[in-house]
Parts: sequence; C-alpha cells; structure tokens
Amino acid sequence: MNSSLDLLHPYPFEKLNTLFQDLTVADLPLISLAIGEPKHPAPAFVQQAIQDNFKHLSTYPNSKGLPELRQSIANWLSRRFNLQHIDAEQNILPVSGTREAIFSFVQATVSREKAPYVVMPNPFYQIYEGAALLAGAQPYFIDCTAENAYIGDFDSVPAEVWQSTAILFVCTPGNPTGAVLSKQQFKQLIALSDQYDFVIASDECYSELWFDQAPTGLLEVCAEIGRHDYKNCIVFHSLSKRSNLPGMRSGFVAGDAALLKPYLKYRTYHGAAMPVQHQLASIAAWNDEQHVEDNRVLYRRKFDLFQQELSHLLALKKPDAGFYYWLNVDDDEAFAKMLMQKAHIKVLPGRYLSRDTANGNPGQQHVRMALVAGLDECEQVIARLKAIL
Repeated sequence: MNSSLDLLHPYPFEKLNTLFQDLTVADLPLISLAIGEPKHPAPAFVQQAIQDNFKHLSTYPNSKGLPELRQSIANWLSRRFNLQHIDAEQNILPVSGTREAIFSFVQATVSREKAPYVVMPNPFYQIYEGAALLAGAQPYFIDCTAENAYIGDFDSVPAEVWQSTAILFVCTPGNPTGAVLSKQQFKQLIALSDQYDFVIASDECYSELWFDQAPTGLLEVCAEIGRHDYKNCIVFHSLSKRSNLPGMRSGFVAGDAALLKPYLKYRTYHGAAMPVQHQLASIAAWNDEQHVEDNRVLYRRKFDLFQQELSHLLALKKPDAGFYYWLNVDDDEAFAKMLMQKAHIKVLPGRYLSRDTANGNPGQQHVRMALVAGLDECEQVIARLKAIL
C-alpha cells in the first residue's frame, strides 16, 4: 500500500459522526446544513438530454471529451470571463467532477522527487491536502481570518516556501468562507508565479452563486493582462453547484495547454472519462443561463430571509458569494452539538475544515452552514433556531 495513505486525516463528516454519536437529539425531522450538496431541482432539460442519449451506455467515452462539449465550454468561458483566446482543442479538458480533477491534477503535476510544497488556504477543501500528501508534497497553510477578510495574507509566506512551491491552490468564492479574490490579488499571485515558477490552481466551483456582482476568475485576469497562453494558470469549474447537478459528475479544467497535455496523458491511464450521455447533457447545461439565474434567485431569497429573521440572534455575515455562512461562534463543536440536540439541525464545526498552525486553528470559532435545503426547510430551520436561541 501507498504509505502516504497513513498521513491522511479523517474526512470532516467522519469527525462529525463521532461528535454526534452519543447525543440524544430533539424529536424533529433532521435538517442537514452540513454538506455542500445542492438540493434545488436539477434542470428538467438536462435530465431529458440524459434520457435521450441512453444509447451511449454502450459507447466508451474518450478521455479528452467530445469536441462539441469542449467547444460549448469554450463558448461559456468566453461569455462569462470575456476571453478572446481560448482554444477548445488545447485549453480545455472535461472531467468527472472537480473533486476527482483536483486530486488527479496534483498527482500529474507534482514532481515527488523534489518533495515540494502545495500551498493552500486554511480552512480549505480537504482534497487539496490529501492530493498533496499522496503526491509526495508537503501542504503549507495560509490562515484565512476575519483580519485578512478570509482571503489569507500571501505576503506572509516566506520566500523559501515560494521557491519550493509546485502548486498554489486558491478557492474563489471560498469554501467555506465565501470570500472572493479581487483582480488585484490575482495579479499579485500571477507575479509571484512568474517569480517563483509555480502553478496557480484556482477552484472556482462556486463562481456562479453570487448576489450583486459576478466574481472575477483567474483566466479573466490573464486575458486582461494579455497572458493569452495562460502560463501556469489552471481553473476548475463544475456543474454541481451552478446547475444543481452534483450527481452527474461533470466539470472541466481549463488554462495552460502545456500543463493540460501531460494531464490528459495521466487521465488516459487513470480512466476517469465522463460518460457520453453526461457529456451531451453537459452541453445543454453550459449553453443555458436562465436556469443559473433562477438558481441564484433562490439562494438570494434564502440568505435574505436568514438575514432578516436571525441576524439579531446570530452573528450572520452574508458572504461575498457561494451558499455558505461562515458563522462566528464561541465554540464550534459545542455550538454544533447544541443545534443537533435541541433542534436536530446539523452544521459542521469549522475546526474540521482547518489545520492547526502557529497561530492556532482559524476555523475553531466558526461553523459552516450550507443553505442548500429548499425554502420550506430553511423556514423550519429559522423557526427552530428562534425557539432555542
């Protein structure tokens, strides 16, 4: 067995099950706000596209994906991020969901002989850390706190760390914080990448869930500064959050062709190609924006409702984007246990999404609340929280 497997931490939800295992809970139906799994209905036209293409169950999918899918993704990127130079043949690779892609991209990109750093935000999506460890790299955490607007202080990273960095992960909008990187911050990171020759991997899976202004993307900034080869810049996007299709496992990786070429070779052996019927359904999803705006309207209504009804009881701060509250509390585990016991509502303690650093654990006094449930369930959550708080 790969001895690096012993380095992996238990997944956050394993820790959560342990925390709750001996609790006596309220006699109410469970409402989970712990997992970032969209509960809004999947678009009917996407479901229909899958049904119309069941004949492809007998077709092997190609690792590179259908040319039509890659072109639809290129068209969407051009519209959304104002890209003038995006080549569907060279700059785009469909993937079976970005969780799989983030993990495998690190395996294909890191030179384990150098034992480099993979730099990431803290708190973070745990796949960044697991991928780094299994690739023979060392995670380096940048604490994201209220003092740095939950973005992290890139100036705090020592030069010797940047010199040994293979990949910098950013997540914008952030999971779990909802913070969004600005164009200026992206430009700073691109300059660091040029100085120290590392890859910027921007996880932008929540980019279409916004309230007032669409978040900036890494490739958008590349285009603005004339970096049309997207050197050392890679983005990850998904239909899971944008289109309420987490079960379809459909996303893409886009950016530097020099990085995607060897990554495609890795994926050809890895065997993680997206089924053809899902590729055809993905084309329909990327080509339509109305269902995405309808989805944003639902999330806006829920956040507005929480702000209106609970802001006098909880320190609710509406995120820049995404569907999480990163709620400040006195003790994250105690708060999560209290909600489970008294209201049968499940939330995730922030420490489970973070690692201890020299300054402590930046998630310890936070809980993550995912407003993924339908409006009716969210109204029940509000009523229960009012009753116990």
